[in-house]
Amino acid sequence: MRTALVIGTGLIGTSIALALTGRGVAVHLVDHDPQQARTAAALGAGTDEPPPGPVDLAVVAVPPAHVAATLADLLERDAARGCLDVASVKGGPRRDLGALLTGPGRDAALSRYLGTHPMSGREKSGPLAATADLFEGHPWVLTPTPGTDTEVLNLALELVSLCGAVPVVMEADAHDRAVALVSHMPHLLSSLVAARLEHAEDAAVRLSGQGVRDVTRIAASDPRMWIDILSANPGPVADLLAEVAADLDGTVRALRELQSADEAKRRSGSTGIEALLRRGNAGQSRVPGKHGAAPAVYESVAVLIGDQPGQLARIFADAEAAGVNVEDVRIEHATGRQEGLVELVVLPPAAPVLTAALRERGWSIRP
Repeated sequence: MRTALVIGTGLIGTSIALALTGRGVAVHLVDHDPQQARTAAALGAGTDEPPPGPVDLAVVAVPPAHVAATLADLLERDAARGCLDVASVKGGPRRDLGALLTGPGRDAALSRYLGTHPMSGREKSGPLAATADLFEGHPWVLTPTPGTDTEVLNLALELVSLCGAVPVVMEADAHDRAVALVSHMPHLLSSLVAARLEHAEDAAVRLSGQGVRDVTRIAASDPRMWIDILSANPGPVADLLAEVAADLDGTVRALRELQSADEAKRRSGSTGIEALLRRGNAGQSRVPGKHGAAPAVYESVAVLIGDQPGQLARIFADAEAAGVNVEDVRIEHATGRQEGLVELVVLPPAAPVLTAALRERGWSIRP
């Protein structure tokens, strides 16, 4: 791949463009907002000048509602050897594209299109939030059909490789059901929890710890973007939320039973809550672990740190000196105090080694 056209210079489009230009691909940028394309170009993502002729690959990074029309225009004027989109839904745009393309060249045009979805993103949007390494190590779904041209599939695989992602091949509608489960529904649930905080008493909100921060983090995303996403995949998301609603009804009943003076009802309520929590344990254990491997068992070493520059760097340097690999890190800030807890997540055999080493170096370890 020597040349590419990226249409849509938001977070995803600009990140793709940055990754490609970093690998020597000549990238041309287009956006409905010319200023946004100029911003992406100024960041080093390519040029906002139009390509002089057909490019090797056109990447459509626009909202789902506009994907089909944009692709149809590209295919009808032979703007690229291959065209793909990176929308978070796949079945609807492909069907819409098939309806827009007419005439004897329809099948040939469709063969030059491949639907894809990089499974990576941030709460922030726009070109200024983009990074060349946004996709590194993340799955990138490809949804070819029997009619997809081999050259187009190879171009898509090359794109995924240049962006450092991991290709995953799926059928389009299966992809849409999957992202409803692991992305779209969780986002709405996060928003539902966060909405409870909108009018809560300040004294209550100030008690927020890492748990509520974890649950509500993705609720900070751009509502306009999510309306576009959910409008393109409403059925599977609604089906999942109906299942959650049924579980919520059962959970409410169980909690009411726990309030009862009747011992039998309290036992029934406790059994119901325990069953839900155990189902949650079972589901969470299936979430892939580090690098997509099977989940591993880890231990946490909690270190008290002050809110001064260089503290984290010192902890990581001391962990390295002890020969311990930190698998993950979590930070919980103390309410009303200039300090917090850093949880260093390590393999169980490394926990006592790290604890001893950090204590020797003057760190305060919390049980």
